[in-house]
Amino acid sequence: MQIANRFGPTLGSGVLVLLLLAGTCFAQNKRETYDATAYGTSTQMGRNIGIRIIIESYSTPEDQRTLLEAFSKGGNEGLVKALEKMPARGRIAVTGGLGYDVTYIRQFPTPTGRKVRLITNRKIAFGEAWASTRSEEYSVTALELDLSNQKEKSAGTLLPACKLQVNKQNEIEIEAFQNPWRLTNIIDWGSK
Repeated sequence: MQIANRFGPTLGSGVLVLLLLAGTCFAQNKRETYDATAYGTSTQMGRNIGIRIIIESYSTPEDQRTLLEAFSKGGNEGLVKALEKMPARGRIAVTGGLGYDVTYIRQFPTPTGRKVRLITNRKIAFGEAWASTRSEEYSVTALELDLSNQKEKSAGTLLPACKLQVNKQNEIEIEAFQNPWRLTNIIDWGSK
């Protein structure tokens, strides 16, 4: 994985395609809760925060089609508008905080366990909107958990503020506002 503000076409294409097109889903009817430590990389090196991910349900193939269609018609802005209309599937929060709803969550098997990917519209803070900062353009939050059968090998990546775009080669890529956060110390509190 290339750690930079802009992810190359391979990562961007791969993440979005797998995020939206991951066809194999597990049946799920119980709440899942995960805690993790997010470590800053590059310019955020040395910073860390605890995060909590709560999954109430997984997205449907219809949700997947809706997002793909919205992105193909309206780009990142179309994707965000579609995410805003979707029902909440879970929550993400800094440990101890309220956080915000997550509207698109998929999971699929891997040779060593499973991956969980989520994407949601990012809440723009009042001060951020008032000051009209460049960060307002990065209106999506994305997260990937690589949940290994060997718990100590579970890891992940968090992009708190990013946007999706089509590059000159007509490939979808993810551009992060800052650097990705590395997720470790993942605790699976099990299904409830």
